[in-house]
Amino acid sequence: MTKITKAVIPCGGMGTRFLPITKAVPKEILPIVDTPVLSYIVDEAINSGITDIMIVINSHKEMIREYFTPSAWLEDTLSKAGKTEYVDLLKSIYSRANILFAYQPLPKGSGDAVLQAEKFTGDDPFCLSWGDDLIVGDEPVMGQLAKAYEKYETPILGVQRVDTDDIVKYGVAKIAFSEGRAHKCEAIIEKPALHEIPSRLTSLGRYVLDKRVYDEIRITKPGKGGEIQLTDSLNAMCAKSGVYAYEFTGKRYDMGDKFGAMQAIVELGLKSDEYGERFRNYLKEFAKTL
Repeated sequence: MTKITKAVIPCGGMGTRFLPITKAVPKEILPIVDTPVLSYIVDEAINSGITDIMIVINSHKEMIREYFTPSAWLEDTLSKAGKTEYVDLLKSIYSRANILFAYQPLPKGSGDAVLQAEKFTGDDPFCLSWGDDLIVGDEPVMGQLAKAYEKYETPILGVQRVDTDDIVKYGVAKIAFSEGRAHKCEAIIEKPALHEIPSRLTSLGRYVLDKRVYDEIRITKPGKGGEIQLTDSLNAMCAKSGVYAYEFTGKRYDMGDKFGAMQAIVELGLKSDEYGERFRNYLKEFAKTL
């Protein structure tokens, strides 16, 4: 049984839904209070047993590399000031896993972004997460999907039920048969019309893939905007190597969406051991003024 120790996090999107701030700051670095969403995703990977992480960026997102790179000057300054707790905090950002970077030269789509990690993953299966999909729960999602891969030894699509009309925004799995939380996929339909949805199981930003995906990406024809979409490659793989959808547990926040980010800030803020009770009392008092 192969233990999954690698993860890939593509962060090449333009962040148009979060303009104007994303003109200067990558959406993956936008904070939930004081911690970037991407840092939460890296933590999820580490807590799933991942030891090596590749973050795929473009030339406009050097801020991501800077965040995960040691700052000798800052750490030295804090040490001299006796603020060792902050030094430990900064070191925890980059010291718990081997974090590497690859560049996607042009925005050619999600499939092309994944292709940049081929040399990094080699023959090994790997977890994949988009850099703006935050999922919070008792068990890290990448770890849940890794267990499913160990059982079925085939690409795993992380899904949850979406019972609202928002389902048309996502890829939706067409199911052949089910085994508990695992579902054999006949197809994956990207952004179907509401009257054509094949199920309520929706792809929400987590996968486990292996080297077979790269050959499929290379023969996937570009779609809208000339981009190569990972969903198209996985859809084709349903009839070849096979693809399973796995219903993971946890709450997902779309951090590329302004309302999703607001939800995450409020809900995670309320769970904070440091300021959660104070924040809760503030919201109660503020609500009385509305």
